[in-house]
Amino acid sequence: MSEIVYPPVIKTALGVFKALNLKVRLEGADQIPRTGGAVLVSNHVSYLDFIFAGAAAHPAGRLVRFMAKKEIFDNRIGGPLMRGMHHIPVDRDAGASSYAAALKALKGGEIVGVFAEATISRSFTVKEIKSGAVRMAVAGKVPLIPLTIWGPQRLWTKGHKRRLLQRNVPVTILVGEPMHPKRGDDYDQVTRDLHATLSDMLERAQREYPDVPRADETWWQPAYLGGSAPTPGQAEKMDLEESEARRADRGGAAS
Repeated sequence: MSEIVYPPVIKTALGVFKALNLKVRLEGADQIPRTGGAVLVSNHVSYLDFIFAGAAAHPAGRLVRFMAKKEIFDNRIGGPLMRGMHHIPVDRDAGASSYAAALKALKGGEIVGVFAEATISRSFTVKEIKSGAVRMAVAGKVPLIPLTIWGPQRLWTKGHKRRLLQRNVPVTILVGEPMHPKRGDDYDQVTRDLHATLSDMLERAQREYPDVPRADETWWQPAYLGGSAPTPGQAEKMDLEESEARRADRGGAAS
């Protein structure tokens, strides 16, 4: 597979991290296999998460093929980059083809990146996740690797202005021990175990985070730590309202 686009993108990202003096803490990079397929499952707190989740595989010399919504591939600027990096488009109306493409990549020895929450968590806790990642790992006969990210929400997240040039922001990336689900397991239970692992790892990253938000920036801290981010219940309601508004817009456009 030709890799003309991905390596320069990584090099550029690392250069930007250095220029902005982002204080990246990566722990558990040795859990990323140097060869063979794997499903890398990350939490989702920002629009930049794929960059940092991908960076976790860099020490192992691996490139991660992320599953991302089709709309990004339709973008005039983002589309060519996503295709050039061989990421996998997810079309909600044709989910089987997305799954088949991911499975083909896994069986070809690739690492496939999945944001199992599907959308950014406004509450900065781990939302409900589906069993798709577990089923994919079982079908591909590959390990499932949990990963959590904390910090990039301060740069660009849902409902807040972009601050891409903000300097000295700590970013924590924790890679957990691989899980090895197999055919015959209770996939829903394995998914619950995965959710618990991601939640524990994220809470650890949040509690160990070196910065404390200023009085006017408590929005990037979860409510359970005294921040002003929505609670999980409030965030779920906001997501539902946003989804209903989007459906209404599509219905209006169709008529």
